[in-house]
Amino acid sequence: MAEFSIDTIRHSMAHLMAQAISRTWPDDHIQFGVGPVIENGFYYDVDMEHRLTEADLKTIEKTMKKIIKEKLPIEKKVFSRDEAVDFFKEQKQELKVELIEAIPGDEEITCYQQGEFIDLCRGPHVEKTNQIPTSFKLLSVAGAYWRGDENNKMLQRVYAVAFKDKEELKSHLHFLEEAKRRDHRKLGKELELFHFEKVSPASPFFMPKGAFLYNELVEFIRRLYRKYDYKEVITPQVLDSDLWHTSGHYEHYKENMYFSKIDDREYAVKPMNCPCHMLMFAHYKYSYRDLPLRYADFGRLHRYEKAGAVAGLTRVRTFCQDDAHIFLELGQIQDEIMKLMDMFFICYDHFGFTDIKVNLSTRPEKKAGDDATWDTAENALKAALDASGHEYFIKEGDGAFYGPKIDVEIADALHRYHQLGTIQLDFQLPDRFNLKYTTQEGTEARPVVIHRALLGSLERFIGVYIEHTGGAFPFWLAPEQAVIVPVRNESHLEFAEEVKANLERHGLRIRIDDRNESMGYKTRQTQKGKIPFMLVIGDKEMEEKSVSIRKYGERASESISLEELTEKFVSLNEERLPEKFRDS
Repeated sequence: MAEFSIDTIRHSMAHLMAQAISRTWPDDHIQFGVGPVIENGFYYDVDMEHRLTEADLKTIEKTMKKIIKEKLPIEKKVFSRDEAVDFFKEQKQELKVELIEAIPGDEEITCYQQGEFIDLCRGPHVEKTNQIPTSFKLLSVAGAYWRGDENNKMLQRVYAVAFKDKEELKSHLHFLEEAKRRDHRKLGKELELFHFEKVSPASPFFMPKGAFLYNELVEFIRRLYRKYDYKEVITPQVLDSDLWHTSGHYEHYKENMYFSKIDDREYAVKPMNCPCHMLMFAHYKYSYRDLPLRYADFGRLHRYEKAGAVAGLTRVRTFCQDDAHIFLELGQIQDEIMKLMDMFFICYDHFGFTDIKVNLSTRPEKKAGDDATWDTAENALKAALDASGHEYFIKEGDGAFYGPKIDVEIADALHRYHQLGTIQLDFQLPDRFNLKYTTQEGTEARPVVIHRALLGSLERFIGVYIEHTGGAFPFWLAPEQAVIVPVRNESHLEFAEEVKANLERHGLRIRIDDRNESMGYKTRQTQKGKIPFMLVIGDKEMEEKSVSIRKYGERASESISLEELTEKFVSLNEERLPEKFRDS
């Protein structure tokens, strides 16, 4: 059998699936949209009257395997533009006609046919259907606007995964199950962290436990700020549109912003903090002695995202960044970026992210400023990364419109990469806002600005971190650090109250579960809540002034004195600060 690339196999599978759908519902006039290869598989968009269900997917799979056994030849056919349009009009495939009309005039139009099924396609494909392996699975059906335009008709999109052999498929399906188990939307609801409401789409409501997690992350970043000499500021939410014209965001980012009319003037809800920080720097006189000057801001931001693009906490319309802007001299860039890289790696290691990728993103096609300025900015970042000693990769054309950037990606427990931190070098905004500082020689000069976020959007980080930990947060970050379970009588409860009060005096977060439920039920509930420790108190524990302690995820329990318990918990709580800074 000939060797085919996995993309060729997946492409052939997409046609196979479309053929199976048309065979399964022969009386339903089905229009086929597009069926591209995607990561780990493919999808196909179909317009049909029948609403596909999970049971239908299994039926389609069986038909696909039947067609494989038929050993149908797969033949390439070349059409003129008029022939192709006439053919698909005759087949009443209006979506295909629309695609043909969008093909450039000098491009060859090809179709591939297998048995009774023919489809518009560039190819390539396998030669016969029996060369397609059966290591595929249809996963789900979702709605998708034709050609991604919300003004067009909604189609049904059938997703599938496909591999060259069944072992790879089995491994991937296991990964999907684990990802489903860790889904932050599911765990967020189960752990009572956050939810969403129709009255404010894509805008999370954080419950008390989620709000604690959120605020503790802010405090963690503030603790780092004190070590790295950042000054926190607070800036307005709504600002005159003139500001956004000055900054260039109106020109480059308007479609993602929210606007309102106030006193007959147009205002915008801020999508980012940087223009505010430019105004703050411009308001006072600074000299070289004040630089680097680091403004940090936890201001709430609002950005419009299309309904089809939002996803749980990872893509929302309102969020907060651990945002900062650093004003500095050109000659300070290298030292500052080395400090930032140190800060980034200390932070990510503290949250258990050890697989980290660094990318240098260069000028995009849609950019502000001239090429000479961009050359200076890109060379400065490259020199700083070279000096830092960290391996990095170039991402051509992926920079911000105002300057090149360093993006840091972390791999979670399932080896999925997420972009968190960013360092963006900006020569444009200081120029647009006419920023100046006094040099050592007494002259005026333009500062350079570094835009910097560490965790990025706190909402997105929480979503990523929930999935990384499976919702089992480290002791210092857990909204509830331990649950005390008195076995049965009033004396046990009184002792539990004493233990709780003692631990709370040390700043620990403890709850007593005194519900009239069985010990087995309470144990299951504690494990389900992913609470770090369960402390059981009975007659023996009262007599010995101890507790029976059980760690989350473990079956065994051990007896520990109250003094040892306090010492253990206080020590674990100290991990709220990275080890490097605990004694300083």
